[in-house]
Amino acid sequence: MSTKDASLPQAPALIGAPPRVLVVRAPYYTQVVDGLREGALAILAAAGAASRVIDVAGALELAPAIQFAVRGRQRFDAYVALGCVVRGETDHYEHVCREAMAALTRVALDQSLCLGNGLLTVATEAQARARCGADGHNKGAEAAVAALRQLAIARLLGAA
Repeated sequence: MSTKDASLPQAPALIGAPPRVLVVRAPYYTQVVDGLREGALAILAAAGAASRVIDVAGALELAPAIQFAVRGRQRFDAYVALGCVVRGETDHYEHVCREAMAALTRVALDQSLCLGNGLLTVATEAQARARCGADGHNKGAEAAVAALRQLAIARLLGAA
């Protein structure tokens, strides 16, 4: 993925030191989440960010992992959550999507985090693949941009 591709989202200009960003991914749908990761890392590299990627078991584990990072010794300026939940034959999909999204929102608000949410909730794997490519329609790249924009705002307002 080329960060010079005009169709890709652009990293915002940041005031201050290059950011440290933690990317937490739930790679159940490996090809999809790998594409999301590549999109996110391209944006972070373009912004001069130092990034670290860790994997968790599934979508429900994204927010707790971010919470652990906040409590840990390493410090990060922003966070990117990546994963994919595809609708199945049971109502498990609705529960996982609702709880995973709510937990990401809750941890971001409770901890005042700059968080980009790249958790796909889709009806089919084809929909997921359409959102993780190198063609500029990459929700991982968009999540990284969102995290960096939040960080730019936090720095501007003296909150980071």
